[in-house]
Amino acid sequence: MRISELARRTGISVHTLRYYEGLGLLKAGRSASGYRDFSEGAVREVTFIVMGRDSGFSLKEIGEYLPAYRAGSLSVDTLIEAFAERLADVDAQIARLQVLRGTLIDHIAWFRRRAPASPSRRKPR
Repeated sequence: MRISELARRTGISVHTLRYYEGLGLLKAGRSASGYRDFSEGAVREVTFIVMGRDSGFSLKEIGEYLPAYRAGSLSVDTLIEAFAERLADVDAQIARLQVLRGTLIDHIAWFRRRAPASPSRRKPR
């Protein structure tokens, strides 16, 4: 199928599909007239890439799983382990952001205690 058909079937822009191809994530043959020719399996591969991106995996990480995915040897246990690791990373990031949030609240309170008590206090432009 041509790239425009793959874009229509996956909802991913032609530009993005070309980008994925340039990174080696997608493989296309060429027709006699020089057009990209994607196999039917490319729809599944694009879906896999999109799911990975939606879950916060980098394109490099996704690319490491694609050969096994294409070969049908990527196990559910491997995917569960990868997603569990990603979840742990997200939880750690949330914890760091909660600490940062507390710090910001403390700093705002500190500034408010030191601000002049006049009603003419203006917001900076």
